[in-house]
Amino acid sequence: MESNGPDGPDGSSLRPVSSLRSHFEKMGKSKEGSSQAVQATTNSPPNRNQSPSPQPPPIPDTRPSRSVNVPPENGRPKPKELLNISGHPSVQITSPPPISPRPIKPPAVLIEPPQSPPKARPFPVLQSEPNSHLNPDPSKAPNTPAASSPQSFKIPSRPNTPILKPRQSPRLAATNQPPSPPPPRRSAELRRDREARASPPIPPPINRAEKPANRLSRLMGNAPKLELSPQIAEQRSPFNSPPNSASSPENEDPPVLPTRPARLSTQKIPPRTNTLPQTYDPPPVHHSIANIRRDNDVNGVTRTPTTSQSIEDRPALPARPQTIVDPAPPRIPATNSAMRPPPRPPRPTVTTTNTTVDNSASSQPKRVVSTPTTQFAPPPSRTHGRSMTVDTSSERTSVEFHEHTRRPAPTYAESQHGDSPVPASTGHAEIVNQFPDATRVNRRPPFIKQGAHEIYTKYDARVFAVCGQYVCTTGHLTRVWSLLDGELVMSFAHGEGIKATAVAFKSTLDFQDDGTRLWIGNNIGEIIEADVTTQSIIGNKTNAHGRYEIVKIYRHYNEMWSLDEGGTLHVWGPDSEGVPNLGLSPHQTYRLPKGHTFSMIVGEELWHATGKEVRIFTPTASGRNQLQVLMRPLVAEGAGEVTSGSLLKSQPGKVFLGHNDGKVSVYSQKDCACLSVLNVSSYKINSLAGVGDYMWAAFNSGKICVYDVTESPWIIKKDWQAHNNPVIKIIADPASFYKLDRCQVVSLGADNALKSWDGLLQDDYLENEMKRLDTQYCKFEDIKLLAMTWNAGASTPNSLRYSDSDKIFIQNMLQSSDSPDILIFGFQELVDLEDKTATAKRLFKSKKKDSSDQEKMSHQYRDWRDYLVRSLDDYMPADHLYHLLQTSTLVGLFTCIFVKSSIHSRIRNLSNSEIKRGMGGLHGNKGAIIVRFMVDDTSLCFINCHLAAGQSGANQRHNDIAAIMESAILPVERDPSVRIDSYVGGGDGTMVLDHELCLLNGDLNYRIDTMSRDTVVIAVKQNNLAKLLERDQLLVARRRNPAFKLRAFDEMPIEFPPTYKYDVGTDNYDTSEKKRSPAWCDRLLHRGFGRIQQLEYRRHEVRVSDHRPVSGQFRFTVKSISPKKRTLAWADCQQRFENLREKEANEEK
Repeated sequence: MESNGPDGPDGSSLRPVSSLRSHFEKMGKSKEGSSQAVQATTNSPPNRNQSPSPQPPPIPDTRPSRSVNVPPENGRPKPKELLNISGHPSVQITSPPPISPRPIKPPAVLIEPPQSPPKARPFPVLQSEPNSHLNPDPSKAPNTPAASSPQSFKIPSRPNTPILKPRQSPRLAATNQPPSPPPPRRSAELRRDREARASPPIPPPINRAEKPANRLSRLMGNAPKLELSPQIAEQRSPFNSPPNSASSPENEDPPVLPTRPARLSTQKIPPRTNTLPQTYDPPPVHHSIANIRRDNDVNGVTRTPTTSQSIEDRPALPARPQTIVDPAPPRIPATNSAMRPPPRPPRPTVTTTNTTVDNSASSQPKRVVSTPTTQFAPPPSRTHGRSMTVDTSSERTSVEFHEHTRRPAPTYAESQHGDSPVPASTGHAEIVNQFPDATRVNRRPPFIKQGAHEIYTKYDARVFAVCGQYVCTTGHLTRVWSLLDGELVMSFAHGEGIKATAVAFKSTLDFQDDGTRLWIGNNIGEIIEADVTTQSIIGNKTNAHGRYEIVKIYRHYNEMWSLDEGGTLHVWGPDSEGVPNLGLSPHQTYRLPKGHTFSMIVGEELWHATGKEVRIFTPTASGRNQLQVLMRPLVAEGAGEVTSGSLLKSQPGKVFLGHNDGKVSVYSQKDCACLSVLNVSSYKINSLAGVGDYMWAAFNSGKICVYDVTESPWIIKKDWQAHNNPVIKIIADPASFYKLDRCQVVSLGADNALKSWDGLLQDDYLENEMKRLDTQYCKFEDIKLLAMTWNAGASTPNSLRYSDSDKIFIQNMLQSSDSPDILIFGFQELVDLEDKTATAKRLFKSKKKDSSDQEKMSHQYRDWRDYLVRSLDDYMPADHLYHLLQTSTLVGLFTCIFVKSSIHSRIRNLSNSEIKRGMGGLHGNKGAIIVRFMVDDTSLCFINCHLAAGQSGANQRHNDIAAIMESAILPVERDPSVRIDSYVGGGDGTMVLDHELCLLNGDLNYRIDTMSRDTVVIAVKQNNLAKLLERDQLLVARRRNPAFKLRAFDEMPIEFPPTYKYDVGTDNYDTSEKKRSPAWCDRLLHRGFGRIQQLEYRRHEVRVSDHRPVSGQFRFTVKSISPKKRTLAWADCQQRFENLREKEANEEK
């Protein structure tokens, strides 16, 4: 088929010609100036289709290789290695589509013509370089040559095409001038190729990166009479490979190859190099690209994509002398200003400090030093001796300037006031994983004795301040109340869109004037001063913080400090009258890190927290001190974000910080070392306040706890539900001592309620003192008690007659008990709980029918009651008479209490109740029976319970216990003196834990975790009970779960095998289809604060049920009070409290 013209297609069905082929054809035309360019011919590969055009001259095998300058060793090429030159990615090699059958004019450079794909086949996927947009300069385009593989491989579907020659320019413009001569070293390549021509040609690997150029050549080749202008060639991407001009018809004049521009001595520095040329400033880079580069450097992300070839198959490249790749260098701070984001514009109302950036690559950390600035002085004219020095490579740089890597632990401590802080000796903080001791917790709320205890704000308030008799809440409204009578004193709105975000009472010269002036900061950077007595606004400072939201206002002696969300801290010193004045400018302005989460003043320092990190600053009105104390932030190991903090008078030199994961970290104020990290709660700590000798903590659950921090772990003194919603903040008001002659703590909850509490805990103090002095007005006596618990499995007394060992079970237990004063029998499952019909009747019948059904069912309980009465008459000594004190029933549960006649007359205040826990509290198949009474002046409480079953039901059992212990289901005690004398924990007798002596028995259903049944059975046979008790769910919960209510209970060590689950009538553990694992389900636990002593803890071999009975003998200590002696002791305690209050008031004043 003939050609249609010099510039048109040749008429063939497919005319795709790659740009590489076009380039070489033009070179062939211009080499000799005529068509006699090359006379040698060569045969095409045997599998390649040839068109019927005239036979081209022989072409020697001139395939280029990257390793042309490196002689082979022993006839084989050197091992190839992957090398990234100038930071550009390596070229990926793939195979091309087949070529169209068309006669091809031999090129002048004597290489095989390229193969183009058929018309019906799609173009290969282009693989562009990921950072192509970062190199707009053509002179800096990648010139990495393609490589030929030394090994022969064949892909039948894609014939091979030649690749780019080494050192070829990647950008060629289409011109009408002859091309530049090739580099001299190519003659050696041709000579070596001719010598190797005797062997069959090895198809080279295909460079996929060359294909984008072929697409343009095909488009240009199919367009008739279309000439490629130099402008089009200039618009081509510099990253297209191979570097050549666009395709053109065969008879077009060859283009002139432009000379390679001289390579500048300073190119774009690739990442992680040791050479840092600084002969010229590189062109500016867009800030988004700079951010991407910076993130890649920080995260260790390289810009070299991986290729499909292995390292061994890659050709070796000549080394570049100007760059030396460092395998793992340390991060070098960028000297290129284009890589750094643009500086922040200065605020119109806040003068920013000058910043000097230290670009040193030293690994030693630099300290961050900030100095105050004058408010209205422009930054260029400031002549202060010190400036803010920031090392962007340092990990201790402020987050405002550099997002440093968070350090895991505060192992450094710096000097407090030195000009050159240095790290102190390192030390590890003590981590206390054990939760505070809650065995003697008091649940009585410490209501204030005088004034208003509760005030509802009636609007959404999240910030408040208190001083003496006034408390101020702010938000969209600012309101002030009197704590003496709860009356609203002042109220005003801030306007639409304006919300107050910080408030503090202003410093005054005379302490009598404290609480009369307020500073209020809002979300538009304005500070307002209000007078409470005149109920008016007497001053304001517009744009005191620009338009930044003010997050905190501090009162420090006769100064006021204000901090905004941007990190600007203003220090408002006293004016000529000795008080801060909003009419003047702030005395000093400092820049602190952004991201403020909590801050407080500690002495002369400001402890500033941003998340988990804490920094210490020393701002002053004079500006003579160094601002930042520490070289690096403090971070408590294993603790969450800092949310609160406080000081404690009884712990001088210590700073307590609360965290959002319920932990408290303790730091030394002297050397800033972390002393300890304690587990306090599983709830978030929203606020801390040091009051007297105790630490108050407010939690996200709405509770407030008071801790004694002198012990390790801490001791919980009080725990009460202060608010129905999370407690936002608590404030211990030091002004209340000299203003109101009392110690008050005010809390604000998310329920928009203000509550005032007694900071001295007067009721608790008097109760504890009375109990400490009880030996002065009480007589004590020990009584013996026998308790038994048994899951009878619906058995009856008649069931015991079928076995000799079962028959004498009760007899042996009573005769070995030494005639106790009180006998407690607790049964579970006296009715068949597996009977679904009976269960449905009990659940769904009406109360009237249910009562009649109870009459029919009660014979089972009566049978056991009568059996126990007969047993006592038959087997106890004749001179010991017992009375039936109480019988209580709940579906399956049965409690029967007998007392000796000698103490029967000393018992009073007998009451009982029941708690249903089955089916969400609707059914009594699970639950508890509670019986309480008093012996003399001691309260006793007995709990018989049956908890949720199942190996995986531990959490449900925990919830059942919590519901039993926290339910106020018993009659309340009205007499305050009886509450103090006969109940504990500030209780009024309505809850189980209010009683002095408690005994819990029942089928608790706690199992053995993480062990198979066979392992447990083998351990029981080997008498390896210690191994099993380590996995007992109840004991594990007592050790690890701070909210577990049975932590306050004690249990005698278990020395008998598991009591559950047996095959009925045998001594074999469960062999049924379920094969339940053995466990100690039947337990006896007690709580008596040292006044209960357990003498025996054993099981009995009764085979009529799948459980074994368990019994225990106890010694209870009860007291009787002498009223006259008690009166004297009470007066003594009152006087002691008055002395304590006077001492605290003097210390505060």
